[in-house]
Formats: sequence, structure tokens, C-alpha cells
Amino acid sequence: MSELLDAVRAGRVRDIPGLVKPLSAADRKTELAALKAFRTEMRGWPWDQWRERRKAGHALLVAGAGCHTGAAATAAWIGAREIREGLGLPHTELLDLLAERDPGWLGDVAHRLAGRASTAQLDHPLIAGLVRLAGCPVPTTDAFVHGWAEATPSHGRLLPALRADPLVRIMVPRLFETAELPSPLGWYGDAEEPHHWPTALTVLAEESVVERSLLVDSSIARLLRGGAPGDLGFFLNLLRRLAPTADEEREHLADWIGMAADGPSTVAGYAQGVLSRLALAGDLPVRSLADMSRSVLFRPEKKLVRAQLVLLGKVLRADGGSAGELLPVVAEAFGHEDTAVQERALKLVARHLSAVGAEPRAELVLAAASLSPVHRARATEVFGELPTEPEPVPYEEILPPAPVPARLAPAPAGLAELVEEVVALVVSREEVASFERTLDGLVRHAYRDRAALADALKDALADCWWLDGGSEQDRDRRFSRIPDGVEVVAASICEQVSVTALWNTRSRAAVRQSCAHTVLNGVTEARLWEAAFLLRTRPLPFLLATPTWETGALDPDVLVERLSEYQRLCATPAPVDFAQALLRVRRDSDPEAARAAAALGTPEADRLAAWLSSDGTALPALDSAEEPGQPEADEPAEEGRRWLESVTGQLGAVRERLAIHREFPPAFRWLGSPVLPAGSGCHHWVGGDRAHWPAVLPEDRDILAGWLLPKVAACAEDDQRGGSWWLPVLAESGGPVGAGLHRGVAYGLGARHPDDRLSAVDALLVLAARGDLDAPLLGRELATLMTSEAVKVNRLADALRTAAATGAYATVWSVLGAALPGLLAAEAARPRPAGRAGTVAAETVAARTGTAKAGTAKAAAAVRPGLGELLAVAAECVERCGARDAIPGLAESAARGGSSRLASQAARLLAALRQGDDHSTPELAEDRPNGNRTILNPSVTNRS
Repeated sequence: MSELLDAVRAGRVRDIPGLVKPLSAADRKTELAALKAFRTEMRGWPWDQWRERRKAGHALLVAGAGCHTGAAATAAWIGAREIREGLGLPHTELLDLLAERDPGWLGDVAHRLAGRASTAQLDHPLIAGLVRLAGCPVPTTDAFVHGWAEATPSHGRLLPALRADPLVRIMVPRLFETAELPSPLGWYGDAEEPHHWPTALTVLAEESVVERSLLVDSSIARLLRGGAPGDLGFFLNLLRRLAPTADEEREHLADWIGMAADGPSTVAGYAQGVLSRLALAGDLPVRSLADMSRSVLFRPEKKLVRAQLVLLGKVLRADGGSAGELLPVVAEAFGHEDTAVQERALKLVARHLSAVGAEPRAELVLAAASLSPVHRARATEVFGELPTEPEPVPYEEILPPAPVPARLAPAPAGLAELVEEVVALVVSREEVASFERTLDGLVRHAYRDRAALADALKDALADCWWLDGGSEQDRDRRFSRIPDGVEVVAASICEQVSVTALWNTRSRAAVRQSCAHTVLNGVTEARLWEAAFLLRTRPLPFLLATPTWETGALDPDVLVERLSEYQRLCATPAPVDFAQALLRVRRDSDPEAARAAAALGTPEADRLAAWLSSDGTALPALDSAEEPGQPEADEPAEEGRRWLESVTGQLGAVRERLAIHREFPPAFRWLGSPVLPAGSGCHHWVGGDRAHWPAVLPEDRDILAGWLLPKVAACAEDDQRGGSWWLPVLAESGGPVGAGLHRGVAYGLGARHPDDRLSAVDALLVLAARGDLDAPLLGRELATLMTSEAVKVNRLADALRTAAATGAYATVWSVLGAALPGLLAAEAARPRPAGRAGTVAAETVAARTGTAKAGTAKAAAAVRPGLGELLAVAAECVERCGARDAIPGLAESAARGGSSRLASQAARLLAALRQGDDHSTPELAEDRPNGNRTILNPSVTNRS
């Protein structure tokens, strides 16, 4: 072994340049062959030798770079992933070793390294050093520009560093051309901060280090192009710091119009401000203002729409001759979803209507047909007449088709197909149906020929960590912590995990009072450990718990048939497998299955018969007869009788728990606890094996919803993300629906992030389509959560507007109709500060600080912000579906008057509910096969 290879194995990076430099070309070629062999050897090192791998890898990288002669081979060696393992380079030693090479060769290596997108950013110090040694042009790849920005000192040293950097004139223009902005450019909070990039670039422009026009033009181009919010924030702040002159603003007139039409709200707001200045200065042609207004009035941001109407009003006052061209544009706001915007546009048209001729007036009259019914009377006063409304047609409620349960496909029959499924599951474990089929297939094939299956798995899974030659103790330790899905079963088939380790883990029980995630994961893990153990000791012919439906449900007649086959084969059911089968079996089917099970005469068949014959809630953890948190009735009783009932109840509970401990394996012992696994101290993240949780209790979705409720509640109360994924899944599952699932939907509708709200909307629509939605219950839950500040009203309004926009206006109204009485009562009890300033101040404090925590008045103060939006959604639903319900407190809210959104929308809703002579609730026709329903109310026009 050579001295160089010894130094590489020992990781002595600093010694490498001194050992390579004296070598001749032939010696370097010989050493390179040994280094390549050592590189191959390192690939086989187990994962627990990462420290040795890192030390030797740095030394190997420097030595190999010095022994290579070609520029392409040197750059490829330096960028090799398995040598550097995603870390930076020992660039000092590399530069010392490569400095003796030809400048042209150095420049070639530098540009090749800069072209490697995966490593060029980390390699910036080495590339910059090579460029300096070679005297070649500077690379300008995106990754190298990012590396330059990250290598530039920050905070108080940023501006001096940029002033002294010779590359600044080359790199600054490239900052505006990269696909993504370098992250250090977004590290600022205040755009006025003197030590951050926007201010530093502005100072450089003032000092003529970089061209000011370049910064202005490039910033506008990037804002027009769009991108990530953080990137656009940087360019917008830079543009504000540069403060474009009037001439510069006029030069980019078309760009501002494009930003106002299609840019993100912050960018569009800035562009709108620029165009407003140009319009009021007479530098924006009326035709351009009209085109830009059509785009802005179509945007969903109400702030931008209102600002545009204000601008149009100012222009119309200054130039009355533009009314003929601008008022038809204003009339396009008549169809806006916000009736307050409609009202503002109608007032503006009324103010300047006398300045238009007959043709524009006729156009305005036609546009007025889009106004909400609440503005029809005022529109008639303004125009004198309105177009005749079309004949009303029955309102059609559109709901998604009720989900049709899908049967689970049988286990893969062929060996090749099974191995392919195993490989797919090793990569992704989220598909429950594939998991169940594959697990059952592994058990079936191992029962027939485990040796052939093991050979096929070893070839297909050769890259798995448990086949890389590590120690048996390490494999046992890792598989004992977590089975890694079907990998533990595959490893057991290949005899890569010991029977002793599997025996120890299969008897593990969930920690007492664990969270729901622990106990649900524990069931899946116990099934895997048990299957892996029995494959080596007592192979099973097949699994009993494999569901017959993709939801995880198991038909009782199928389970009876499987037990009969076990009886024929003289096979003993596995405890965990059979316990999971009991929890999955449908309990609302024909009693013939219970009689067929009892006729088999085996202990497991008798347990199944008893399970199917009872109501299925004999287990404390599944007994939902009493809602959590509900106080027990206060029934007077004598002291002795209370003592006797207490003792009797305790003895009964003890006997029940002892029976559960005898009949269920350790992984199911939590079923014998009256304490629900709510998980107040849960530390689990949203991911993990969550896809398997609904399949553990597919026929007890309301119970499962109660356990998973804390995560979705955190999405509303603590602004967490991803906790409502289970709502649509449980909405499609089996079992009764009660307060647990409805409360989860209520929390999900008020979640912070739109994705979580969409999951709740999906669940709401699926429940309605299946006929499982209890609208009054959901409405009461929403009212309770809003008055207690658990959810914010504006978020809820956004979610319900989304649900209604799918065509489910009657469904959404049935929920809101039950929620509004409680909300309006709380609003009526809210103390109103004297004076408009006090009202605004109180509303601002309640909305922004969220300090109101107790008391009716404080709770009502928290309800006020956003309640107008909720009433707007309710009014839209009533106008569409023609409901005629009486809402207590609505008339009082409408009678308050004033210009507040709450009062205006309350009046709108009241007018919609009182429209026509028929005050009955719309009758729902029978469900159509496609999930649509028609409300038989011919007085209502379908405006969809």
C-alpha cells in the first residue's frame, strides 16, 4: 500500500498536496487506479461508518483531483456525490494542489464545475479561486451566482463588501436573470434597513457602481414575469427604494397595466398606484384606463376593486366627457360577488348617468340585470326600467356523486407480480389497498414456497439496507423500533431479522394513555411483526383481516368463509390478525352471518358470532353512547345506593377490562381503557403511517374522528397545517356519523390554510351526497366554535363560499341557517362603544389581537369581524336556492342601519328570505343517480 493511499484511508487531508506534487505522470496514473479501487470499496461500507466515510472521502477527493490529468475527469471526480456526500469541499487544499496546472486547464475545470447545477453553489470558493488563478472569464450560471450571493458578507459588511468586489458589475445583472432569487437577497424585514440588499443596491446605483436604469428595468421585468412571493417581495422593495421618476413610470405604461391585471395582489396594488398617479396627471389615455379597469374589476381582491372604482370616480369628476367610455366599464362591477362593490358601482353610475347618450345608457341598463336582488329597487330608480327577468326555473342542487365503495382486488397471484408490488411499497407506503393486498400475498406465497419467494425478493430488493451485509444485531434493533412497512416481512422471509427479535416485538403493547397515533400505528406494526414471526415458525395460509373493501371494511360472510377454510386446514388464527378482523367486520349486515359463524364451533368463530350479535360497542374505547365533555345528569339518590352503584360499576369495569386483556393481544389493550387516546401530549408529525389509520376502525368513523380531532383543531386554533387530511376519508368510510365527525368538519372549515379548508369542504359535500350530513348539528358546532373564538369567521366564510360555488347552495344554507341564530344573538349582546371612532377601535382590537377570551360581550366582540362576510355567503345561498326560513335576530341586525357590511348583508339576507309570498322551506326532490337534487320552488331562478 502506498503512502498516499495510507493518508487517504486515515483522512489526512492536509498531507495530500505534499504527497501528490512530487509524483510523475506515470506515478499519478498508478495511484489513481488504487484510489478508484478504494472508492469502490467505500461504496460497500455500512451506514454506521459515516464518520470514517466522511474523513476518508475528503482526502480521496483531493488526492483523485490531483492525480487526474483531464479537465472533464477532474471536474467529474470533484463533483462525485458518493465521495463528497453533499458537503462542501476542502478548497484550500484543492487550490494548493491544482495551482501548478496550466491556466487554460484551470479555467476549463472552473467552468465545468460551475455548470454542475447540483454542486456549483457549494463549490463557489473553489471555482472563484480557479478563476482567479486562470484569469479566465467569470462563469455566470445560476448556481454560481447563488453561491456568489451566499458568499457575500451580510449585515453591516454587505455594502463595503459589494463596493470592493470586482465581480459586482457582472453578478448584479445576473441576479435578475436567475430562475430563482438567491436566498440571502430575501433576508430582510424592513426595506429601509441600510444593511440589506435592496438598500445596498440602491446605494450602489447612486454611486454609479451599477446602472440605475438596469435595476429599474430589471425589477419591473421580474415583477411582470411573476414568481415566488419572496422573490417578488425583494424586487418590489427594491423598486420602491429606487423610486422611479415620472418619466420612468411613463416608459413602462404597458408593464404597469399587465401587472395590475395579472400580478399578485401586492404587485398589482403597487402598479395600480402608479397608474392612478399617471391617470390623474393626464398621462394615461382614457382607452388604456378603460382596458386596465376591466381587468382590475374582474380580480377577486376587493381592496383593488374598490380602489379602482375610486380612481374611476376621480377621473370622471375631472373629465366628464369620458363617461361614455368609462361608465360601461364601471357597470361590469354589477356582477361582482360582493354586493357592497355592486352598490358602490351603482352609485358611481347614477352620479354620472346624465353625461352619457342613449346607446351607452342602454348598455348600462342591460348590465344592471346582473345586480343582486337587494339592489334591484335602487337600480329601477336610477334607470327607470330594467330588462324583463326570464321565466323562473326550478333550482337544481348540485352535489358530487355519492362515492361508490370499491372492492379490494385479490392478492397478486404470480410471484413476479407480487415482487413488483413489494418493490413499489418499499418506495411508497401510502396506498392502503396495495399494502393489504401485498401483505396477504406475501403470507400466501410464503406458505406455499418460502425459498422461491426469498430468492426473488433478494434480487429485487438488493439495494435495501438490510441486505447490505450489516450486522444481525443492527438489523434486529432497527426492525424492533419500526417495521418499515412490509420490509420487515420481506426481511423475515429472507432471514435477515432474527426470530428472537420478532418474538420480543410482537408482544409489545401501546403505552398507557397513548395518543391516537401511537395506538393506531401500534396495530399496523403489530400485524407486521406477527406476520413476520409466523412466517418463520408457523406459516399461515392467508390473512383473516385482509379487507374486502378499499375503505378497510370486511364483509362478515367473507370472514366466516375464511374461518371455515382455516378449520379445514387445521390452521390456528393469529391473535393480532383475528383481532383486526373483528374491528373491521361490518356489524350492520344480515344476522345470517352470525348464525353461520356460530355453526362452525371454533373459539374464534364463537367470538365472531358474539361480536356480530351485539351492538358492537362493548369495548370502552369504542363506546360513544355518552359524548365526551357532556356532564352527567344530576339524579338525587341516597348515599348507600350511590355507594353500591359505584362499587358495582367499578367491578363491572374491572371485569370488562380483564376480559379484554384475556381476549385481545397487547396491541389492542387500549380498547379496554375508558380513557380515549386523545393525545394531549402527542409529539407526532402529520405524516407517518396515517393512511392506515382509517382502515384500523373502518366501521367506527365517528369514534376515530373524535381521536383525530386535536390535529384538525390545531389547524384552526394554532395555524398548523395538514391536520384535516382525514375528513374526506372518514366521510367515505362506514359506520354512524355523530358529533365527532361533524365537529372535525367544523374545525376544518375554519382552518388557517386553504388546503385544510378544501379537505373539510370535500368532506361536507361527500356527507351531503351520501345523506349523512346533519346540517343543524354542524351549524350548532360552527356557532359554538365561532363564539368561543376557536375558529375565525372570515376563514369559515371563505370555506362555505367555496362549497356553495360548487352548486350546493341549499346544503350550505341548511348549515348556515342553523348557525346564524346563535351568532346573531351574540352580536346583539355585544356592547357598542360610543362614537364611530370607538367602534372602529374596538373592532380593530378584537380582530387583530384576539384578546377577548371570556364573557358574552367579549365573545360577541370576537364574532363581529367577518360576520358580514358570512351573511353575504348566506344571502347568496338564499338568493340561489329560494329558502324561506325565519332567522331569529336577523331583522334586528338589519334594522341597525348604517354602512357596515354586517348591517347591509343582514338587510340583503332578510330581503332574500322574504322575497315572494311563499314562506315555506323548499322541498327537496328525491336524489338523482348523479348526485344532483332539485328544489321544487318555481319562483326561484337558477342563476348558475
